[in-house]
Amino acid sequence: MELMINWLLLIVPCVGFVLGFGVLKRLNNLYYALKLGKKWDELPPGDLSWPLIGSTLSFLKYFTFGSPDGFIGDFSRRYGKLDMYKTHIFGKPTVIVCKPEICRQVLTDETKFILGYPKTMTTVFGKKSLLQVSKEEHRKLRRLTTAPISGHAALEMYIDHIEHTVISGLEEWSSMEKPLELLTTIKHLTFKIIWNIFMGSTPIKSTSIREMETLNENIALAFFTLPLNFPGLPFHKALMAGKRLNEILQSYLDEKRMVKKSKGENWEAKDMMDLLMEVRDEDGEGFDDETITEIIFGMLFGGQETTAFTTMWAVLFLTDNPHIFQKAKTTISNEVQMKFFLDDDYKRSTVNEVSFSKDRREEYQVIDETLRLSSMVFAAFREATVDVEINGKIIPKGWKVIPWFRGLNMDQKLHPSPQQFNPSRWDNFGRNSGVFTPFGLGVRMCPGRDLARMEISIFLHYFVLNYRIERLNPECKLNYLPISHPIDKCLARVIKTPSK
Repeated sequence: MELMINWLLLIVPCVGFVLGFGVLKRLNNLYYALKLGKKWDELPPGDLSWPLIGSTLSFLKYFTFGSPDGFIGDFSRRYGKLDMYKTHIFGKPTVIVCKPEICRQVLTDETKFILGYPKTMTTVFGKKSLLQVSKEEHRKLRRLTTAPISGHAALEMYIDHIEHTVISGLEEWSSMEKPLELLTTIKHLTFKIIWNIFMGSTPIKSTSIREMETLNENIALAFFTLPLNFPGLPFHKALMAGKRLNEILQSYLDEKRMVKKSKGENWEAKDMMDLLMEVRDEDGEGFDDETITEIIFGMLFGGQETTAFTTMWAVLFLTDNPHIFQKAKTTISNEVQMKFFLDDDYKRSTVNEVSFSKDRREEYQVIDETLRLSSMVFAAFREATVDVEINGKIIPKGWKVIPWFRGLNMDQKLHPSPQQFNPSRWDNFGRNSGVFTPFGLGVRMCPGRDLARMEISIFLHYFVLNYRIERLNPECKLNYLPISHPIDKCLARVIKTPSK
């Protein structure tokens, strides 16, 4: 009898807990049903789940402890494999989009869909970042920033610095007796490259690099959490890190303004921060300090993180596929190496290419396959400015819209054998369909995409020719947030291979 009572004392609260949350879920759906009226029945299938929290905990569960594909898989199992689902995630009612043609529509139609990143991201990066400036201001900033980042002349100017940084980095890593965290060291390398581009006229100390890398990590960890600003929680840490990064950048800006004042007419802009200090609009007004530091902050973060993760995954995929690695090495050695080192014109026409193929039209195959298989950019974030009808379903005004790239990347119909690393799948692949958009589409397409590709291409060129890695934990589990990576940050030895 006593045992039965103990079991009842255990079971009854659990049942009450489950029933209580079941009631809350029903009430949350009822709230939106009453709010939307007749439009509720025209929404895509789905579940808004609990109030405020919605499906965020489910998202975190799959991305932290299981397979990320399980998150969208839950919707597919419950409602069938559809083009859209409704849910409530990151604090907002949301429609998740799972078909290429709809993803393309959402990304390119800025009259109906504006940027809609989670509050955790927009708050940390600030009001003036490219994540949330208005369409008009975004156009002005793109005109200013695209040429210095990705213009042909600019890319040529950066080649020598990138090469020097990559060559010296690989040489240093291969000389180390102890294993290193490959992801961490690549991050350090990409940060030095991106700093030179955006802040090149201002030297930086290694201690400052390490501090900013740590701050970047604290910021990234809060991207896909709830915006709860309490000490100890990820969002609070990210806010403090963002504040500190802006303070560091403000100190550099103050120093630059003093140098400019002292040199007078002899001063000239040499890097991105200098250019932002100089720019003027139609009324002769320039950017204030807050705008400059927030723009640089966002560019430094984006330019380091995504490039570093992509580079690491490319190295891992090539290492795990020796036949592709050997094809790469043979092709580069036979067709490119001598010209690459001896002919500057050839160098500049070839440096972006890492196809490992005789056909130059296939030039970004390895990088694109890396981006697809790793699904680092697993989604984009937009918000509907009006009620939008798509395929007979309504996306209500003010709702968030998430094109779910990961689902497209791993779709068997779009990419046969999606778990296989196969760079040749990109032969004659149509790039305007919405099937594969790692850098976005439309006016919001990433302005640094060409620079990122060039950085990765140069790194892979020298790595494949002269190096290989030995992982200490090749079966290491993955962490998928904020960007997928091995938990041990790819602990490995970099080994220099003998020249033939």
